[in-house]
Amino acid sequence: MGAVPHESRLRGVAPVVAILGLLVAVVVTTAALVSGQARNSAELRRVIDLRRDLTDVFSGLQDAETGQRGYLLTGNPAYLTPYEQAIGGIGRRLASISGAVDAPMRPDVARLSALADAKLAELRESVGLYADGRIGDALDLVRTDRGKAVMDEIRSSSDRLYAANDQIAVDRQRTAGSAAAWLQATVAAAIVLVVLLGAFVLSEARRRQRSMAQAQAALAQANRALVSTAARRDVLEEQLRQAQKMEALGQLTGGMAHDFNNMLAIVIGNLCLMRRRVEGGEIRIERYIDHALEGAERAATLTRRLLAFARRQPLQPEPLACNRLIATLAELVRGSLGETIHIETVLAGGLWQTMADASQLESAIVNLTVNARDAMPEGGRLTIETANAHLDEAYAQSHTDVAPGQYVLIAVTDDGSGMDPEVADRAVDPFFTTKAVGRGTGLGLSQVYGFVKQSGGHLKIYSEAGYGTTVKIYLPRLVGLDRDGPDPMANAAAPLPAGSPQEIILVVEDEDDVRRVAVEALRDLNYTVIHADCAAGALTLLDSHPTVSLLFTDVVMPDLDGRRLAEAARRKRPDLRVLYTSGYSRNAIVHNGIVDADVRLLGKPYTLEQLATKVRQAIMDRAA
Repeated sequence: MGAVPHESRLRGVAPVVAILGLLVAVVVTTAALVSGQARNSAELRRVIDLRRDLTDVFSGLQDAETGQRGYLLTGNPAYLTPYEQAIGGIGRRLASISGAVDAPMRPDVARLSALADAKLAELRESVGLYADGRIGDALDLVRTDRGKAVMDEIRSSSDRLYAANDQIAVDRQRTAGSAAAWLQATVAAAIVLVVLLGAFVLSEARRRQRSMAQAQAALAQANRALVSTAARRDVLEEQLRQAQKMEALGQLTGGMAHDFNNMLAIVIGNLCLMRRRVEGGEIRIERYIDHALEGAERAATLTRRLLAFARRQPLQPEPLACNRLIATLAELVRGSLGETIHIETVLAGGLWQTMADASQLESAIVNLTVNARDAMPEGGRLTIETANAHLDEAYAQSHTDVAPGQYVLIAVTDDGSGMDPEVADRAVDPFFTTKAVGRGTGLGLSQVYGFVKQSGGHLKIYSEAGYGTTVKIYLPRLVGLDRDGPDPMANAAAPLPAGSPQEIILVVEDEDDVRRVAVEALRDLNYTVIHADCAAGALTLLDSHPTVSLLFTDVVMPDLDGRRLAEAARRKRPDLRVLYTSGYSRNAIVHNGIVDADVRLLGKPYTLEQLATKVRQAIMDRAA
């Protein structure tokens, strides 16, 4: 019984496919006819140009003869100007005519060229005699009427060429008229086919809706019969399955009818425009053909989907080690982005794993790298960074779509044009784009946003016009699996590197909670800690505590950034050690010129072990 609905669906689809095939054939035929019309038009232009050149040759010879006679009668060299101009142009016109005519006309063209040469020779001879002072000989040469005889032959040759050329024009016009009639008939046939296709699709939709209603009625009867008798249970179950199939098919048909009507609107509209242009004598209608073909091809794609409507690929999440994925992906995109884009990866050690669809994550990262490339038309630096991140309750309260907890962070940073706040706020809106027409659909960031949200993550954009953009993807940590790197518990038994109360650390951090945690952690490591919430306060504390061992400062602060604070502090204390900390992409900061490559940097968030190790290294390293 299952084969019957399948055969019915095939019978319903077959006429659609057949009509679409005929429609495509009609459009292709139309394209061929339009191409033929274009060739006819080109030939008519060639005929017109040839007639103009013939006229110019004959007129040029007459002008040369007029100039010669004026010179012989008056002796005034001014009459030679049209004579000389005509002589210069006749040769070029004859060469153009010779290259443009078909083989049957070439003997007449050769005869015309020879006669023109003879006429020009006669003119040159008489002018030369007059210029040499042999005026009588020059006039005697004119009185021989040799020039008149040559001009009569030139006129006859020109008339023959005019007649042959005009016949070609008549033939081409007749061919063009026939092609136009065929084109109009073909367009009319295409419109009829489109109307038939639309009528068939609507009829098929109504038929299937009626079938669905009948199946639903049968299902209701089967349910009543199921209550009254258990003997027919197997039959009723089969009817139920058939009804469900018909319901699904009916729903699909409704959607397909909607999409088909959209595609048919494209085809009908362009064909009607094409007919209107043809009736108006316009032959440049390729764009309407292209649009109609595109609509027909999209309708054919919908038909193929109707044959297998159940194909849908859901997300396939799996445990991912993002460092390995990004390292591989960076090598793949390095060549495709161009030589002017320098790609760097900053991969965190001990990175947690996450649960996500690997292919979708790759697509998201590629989308971000392409956006970054477009923001750097003159080239620049692109940084892909990973880190373990913790989004706390305070962050979650200011971002209602975020659940507090541990996340794997993937940040893509460029030093391109950046975005102002209004653009950044709309960056993930579907179809919103600031790129030129044809450069983007406006779906790249919205697709990334959709994937991140579907994976239970969070997307954050940091951008400043003229300085660049950082897009951060937060994916939930997969708890229960080892990190992507060495086990941090391997050295758990080793004691933390601690300091002594004689070592004073100056902590500078504008965020109160971050500063409080850092101060308490360092004091727990046995250091003496003083702290400030701004650069000005830090410099004041440095003046009152000349024995400070280490300046531990945030990089980005509102009044004076960490780099300039360190420079000011080292002018007071050249031997002062400095350790930077930042929650921004490290390489983006380095390559924007905020922090040199040889400084020590502790990225946020950091563990107590990382803090203890970095602080100890900074204090012990006199190069810090």
